[in-house]
Amino acid sequence: MFWNKEMETLRGNALEDLQVKRLRQTIRQAEKVPFFKAVLKEKNVSADDINEITDVSKLPFTTKKDLQGGYPFGFMAVPKKEIIRIHTTSGTTGKPTVVGYTRKDLDNWSELIARNMTMVGLTDEDTFQNAVNYGLFTGGLGFHYGAEKIGMTVIPSGTGNTKRQIEMIDDFGVTAVHCTPSYAMHLAEVAEAMGTTLETFKTGLFGAEPWSENTRKTLEKKLGVTAYDSYGMSEMYGPGAAFECPERDGLHFWHDCYLIEIIDPVTEEVLGPGERGELVVTPLVKEAMPLLRYRTGDITCILDDECPCGRGARIARLTGRSDDMLVIRGINVFPSQIEHVLRSIPEVGDQFMVYVDRINHLDEMTIDVEIKKEYFSGELKDLEKIQKKIIHALKETLNLRTKVNLVEHDSLPRFEGKAKRVIDRRGDSI
Repeated sequence: MFWNKEMETLRGNALEDLQVKRLRQTIRQAEKVPFFKAVLKEKNVSADDINEITDVSKLPFTTKKDLQGGYPFGFMAVPKKEIIRIHTTSGTTGKPTVVGYTRKDLDNWSELIARNMTMVGLTDEDTFQNAVNYGLFTGGLGFHYGAEKIGMTVIPSGTGNTKRQIEMIDDFGVTAVHCTPSYAMHLAEVAEAMGTTLETFKTGLFGAEPWSENTRKTLEKKLGVTAYDSYGMSEMYGPGAAFECPERDGLHFWHDCYLIEIIDPVTEEVLGPGERGELVVTPLVKEAMPLLRYRTGDITCILDDECPCGRGARIARLTGRSDDMLVIRGINVFPSQIEHVLRSIPEVGDQFMVYVDRINHLDEMTIDVEIKKEYFSGELKDLEKIQKKIIHALKETLNLRTKVNLVEHDSLPRFEGKAKRVIDRRGDSI
């Protein structure tokens, strides 16, 4: 199913001509921002220097730190009276990143969400529950307006009051839900405790945090949905810049609206297809806040094989962020790797917490792991067996020794928004 088949399947010269045209327009729009005007002048590059898509390498990178330095409106390329909505990023230190939207920006964004939802089979016959924050976080309103554009029945439930959320799913015949995978796990737990099977559910749209293939399997089994991954960030409008198709083998970036590159996060060298590195995005249609080669910090790679669905470029599932990467005794560890291992062990429940400490000048990682009720017998030898099994599985994947504490079901924190499963306490020891 296609929402805009012509754009979704655009290829070859026609695609590159459109991308080059829109990249030039983006540069001209960016020159209205003092920061970009200065750095483009310093690099002696202008829109007229873009003749083919590889010329994007002539442009400077932009970072979150740059955007925070322009707080609040230093990166707006239009007068404030043309900005009809403001969002800010969540979860960052210091000043937030302020993102403005013109009316055209909001139309473009809802168009992309409509593409995503249509691509996975949702139509105006569906009832959609949007169980994400409706505040300054972009996830709520982004999916809300995209779903309404399609003509779906939209329930703006937001987060919290989980029992009521489940009652609405049952009472209103909800067929699709959008939330973080962590909150979906919590929904499944509460639904099980309430004795409901969520019979009308068929589609789950999950994003805002990295999640593994094993998490997908768990969510599909517990919720009875087909689970799809969503990717985006406020700087790109919000969620939905890339999305899984029914093949569920990588996320399609909407190539008429975004130009993507992968770079080595240290050397800034541009990497080829299949090489994992930091995702860099240049939005091609943003009016209020154009960006050039924005360093997302997210780790992925571009997949170079053709997708059977007929759409364009895909990125692999995210493995974490370059700035979320943990270095434990010289070994790089992503939280998503830990999650993948734990989700593959039958005795392990849905929740875990990771603690990193510096003890006697050495890094130590401790993982608190909930054990499913049926395996928490209280027999010491049984628990020791499970503990050794988990430690061995983590060592096999991470090549790192970890300490594992087994805890009872429902004893670790639950998250309605982005899960904060890693607490790095090494700074307290310096």
